[in-house]
Amino acid sequence: MKHETPFEIDPRLRLDEQTCFPIYALSRQITKVYQPLLNRLNLTYPQYLVMLLVWEHGEIAVKELGRRLHLDTGTLTPLLKLLESRQLISRRRDPRDERSVRIGLLPAGQMLHEQARHIPDELGKRLSLTRADVTTLRDELNRLLTLLA
Repeated sequence: MKHETPFEIDPRLRLDEQTCFPIYALSRQITKVYQPLLNRLNLTYPQYLVMLLVWEHGEIAVKELGRRLHLDTGTLTPLLKLLESRQLISRRRDPRDERSVRIGLLPAGQMLHEQARHIPDELGKRLSLTRADVTTLRDELNRLLTLLA
């Protein structure tokens, strides 16, 4: 049942006209699809993102992690402490710059990499997209992210 509003609605302010809403809803849905896959690794989605970068680089500065993940240190630090307590990563001061903290991969984190290899393929199957579709979508989303960053 449609209710009348006491004022005229600007059509640009309808939910269906918002670009942000499908991006927000999609993010929540994709995270939900990841959850059972990540539960097997005992990782949350943000922890998985950190591990992706550590696996990729072997060692990376906290500042670079934050930049790449669009997270501030207040959000990143508890994630890193938890991963460190699980002995997946190490944190150490950079000897060349004591202000910089570097994150390194520990053996348990390396073993976790082997267990995570199936995740991209399983996610692709669940989304029913071709690799080309995924690449196009990712490139367009990255373009939008760059415009807003």
